[in-house]
Amino acid sequence: MQHDHAHDAPGRQGRDHGVTVTAGTRRGPLWGALALLLAFMLTEVLVALATGSLALLSDAGHMLTDAASIAIALWAAGLAARPPKGPMTFGWRRAEILSAMVNGVSLLVVAAIVLVEAIRRLVSPPEVDAVPVIVVALAGMVVNVVDVRLIAAANRTSLNVEGAYQHILTDLFGFIGTLVAGIVIRLTDWTRADAIASLVVVALMVRAGVPITVKAVRVLMEAAPADLDLDRVREHLLEVDHVQAAHDLHAWTVTSGVTAVSAHVVVADECFTNSHANRILDQLDECLAEHFDIGHSTIQLEPARHREHERNSSQL
Repeated sequence: MQHDHAHDAPGRQGRDHGVTVTAGTRRGPLWGALALLLAFMLTEVLVALATGSLALLSDAGHMLTDAASIAIALWAAGLAARPPKGPMTFGWRRAEILSAMVNGVSLLVVAAIVLVEAIRRLVSPPEVDAVPVIVVALAGMVVNVVDVRLIAAANRTSLNVEGAYQHILTDLFGFIGTLVAGIVIRLTDWTRADAIASLVVVALMVRAGVPITVKAVRVLMEAAPADLDLDRVREHLLEVDHVQAAHDLHAWTVTSGVTAVSAHVVVADECFTNSHANRILDQLDECLAEHFDIGHSTIQLEPARHREHERNSSQL
């Protein structure tokens, strides 16, 4: 006799399984950040073209990806709010992971483009008008500080929002580098400072883009969460009374803040005749919730005699 059991741990349904982190994202701050970003980006492009500053133009390109990242985050947050329906048994929760993936990859793509141009300008630096660069960099710092605060208020525990946040934060540091380059050019006429500032922006883009991309890939590949030790999970399951073994143990991230676990758990044969199996299921769920903060588990209970059946099945 087998029991296939899938549900949320006691007291956890409203917190984890019913409402995802992304679905609860506050979209108002994201809309405000997007509007402010687009307005400033258009201004920056015009000034960059007029002054010949690659640092400003690279910042504008980065801002374009920033705006795209926020727009994608808004789209993903809207999808995540949809309830499960038909074949979408988890709803559209994974939309946020796709959003984070796009955000991470776009940072790396823009970094590669700016890197090529920065190297070219290091070899043959053009003239750069420093004063407009300094003014725009100062204004950009203010805009990005406001945007960082707005996006942080939207819910950074979501990988979706975190991707957009890293875009904006990187841009803020980029403006600081641009400001320094503008001051250096103004005081010394050393125009290579503009290209060097662009290289700093490239390094920051890579530093932000790689972790976001890696995290998104891990989720899409259904790897176990990095902070979850499956050996410890198995040890805790085996500590429950009457549990003899645990195999086919799997853990994956459905979306930010939602970890799911499935396992086959072998219990003593008599548990299926004295009605103790249901109590064991409750204890296993309580164990996962209490020790690992896991609110969705699928546990299949198996009698000890079932092992022989599985060995025979594996040979077919």
